[in-house]
Amino acid sequence: MKSTKKIPFSYLKNPLHLIATGFGSGLMPKAPGTFGTLVAIPLYLLINNFDFWFYILITLAITILGVFVCDYTSKALKVHDHSGIVIDEIAGYFITMIAVPFDWVWVVAGFLLFRFFDILKPWPISWLDKNVHGGLGIMLDDVLAGVFSLICLHFIIYII
Repeated sequence: MKSTKKIPFSYLKNPLHLIATGFGSGLMPKAPGTFGTLVAIPLYLLINNFDFWFYILITLAITILGVFVCDYTSKALKVHDHSGIVIDEIAGYFITMIAVPFDWVWVVAGFLLFRFFDILKPWPISWLDKNVHGGLGIMLDDVLAGVFSLICLHFIIYII
């Protein structure tokens, strides 16, 4: 269960907290995960036209960085998985969009699929969310939600 304890705005002065909160989008009082995922869209648009392997490298770098900044920020807040920490949503959306041909339909579909899996947390996502702790635990459920979304999105694009 994510904590909704308010993050002091002053935390954004620290670059690691700024990254963890998705450049402050996680401070939204309602649906911070959705706002974090919305921040991922323009970032995705910036890197979408790069070479496939560069996109993978950026996605991997954000995911690894996310483990560390999530751990750092959650320890500073003294809360395991604060709802304002949304770098995991950004990484999850980037994973969702791997090798997806650019079209606004797929950008929106990827957003909706990722939010669906991130909010519902079907097994084994829910198990990871409850049983893996620290920065890795915060990131891992969203990484898997991104993988589920990626599979569904590719199925829709290429099979249906």
